[in-house]
Parts: sequence; structure tokens; C-alpha cells
Amino acid sequence: LGFDTDKRLNKPSRGHLKGLPPLRRLREVCTDDVAGYQVGQTLDVSMFKVGELVDVIGISKGRGFAGVMKRHGFGGGPMTHGQSDRQRHPGAIGTSNTPGWVEKGRRMGGHMGTTRTTVQNLRVVIIDPERNLLAVKGGVPGATNGLLFVRKARKQ
Repeated sequence: LGFDTDKRLNKPSRGHLKGLPPLRRLREVCTDDVAGYQVGQTLDVSMFKVGELVDVIGISKGRGFAGVMKRHGFGGGPMTHGQSDRQRHPGAIGTSNTPGWVEKGRRMGGHMGTTRTTVQNLRVVIIDPERNLLAVKGGVPGATNGLLFVRKARKQ
């Protein structure tokens, strides 16, 4: 699938799209039968029905560097009993003697967000073929005006 034309494509991309308009975004999609589609065919929201379940895939909002309380939901340290500066810290991260190091996969603070996220089983509420709009009930991943991929639900 391709969409969003771009007049400044490099030569390899132009060669890949020979005979088609200069498309900025390309995606591969699995299908059961290729015979039902032709090169250059336009797909719109009429392929969905009201009440149908869909999966929405997008890039989640970026949160930058996040600590363990925000990123993983840790409880933090005590607010009293002499703890003046350890409220939002993870606590002990390793053992004293055996094995003597921090295990791989330990949940710590770090970069949060900007990952591919799928929200499953959202119900289609409104379809507007004139404006090519699709409305679903529920939250979708990503920032405002972000790019979303909508497919029929895999797990119903």
C-alpha cells in the first residue's frame, strides 16, 4: 500500500515506483488473495462496516527519560523514617554476594515511549465515505496528527 505523494523522491524510490505516482509512504500488507487487487487501485474506508472490530497500530507518544515509578509503576521509597531524598528511586537493584551483579532485564529508568503500539478490538462507530473518515470507540496510540494503521481485528 502506498499513500502521501512526495515530489522529492530519490532515484531508487522512483525506480521502485516506476509507473506509479511518487508515494512517500509504503507498507506491505498480508492478504489471502492477490487477484482481488490491481496496481494503482484506491482503497478507502468502505472496506470497513459499522460495528466491526479493528486493531489500530501507531507510534506511542514519546515521554523522554522516565524514572522507574513512571515507566514501570514502582512504589518508591518511604516518605519518612529518615529518607529525605529516596522517594522516587527504585531501591536495591542487585544482590550482595550471589550472583554478585545486576541481572539482565532489570527494570530501571530510561527512555519511555515512541514504540510501535497496537490497541486491539476497537469498535467502528462511524464511517464517512465522502470524507474518507473512520471513527472508532476508544483511545488510539500516538500524538495528534500521527500516522495510524487500521486493520481488521486479529483476536476477537
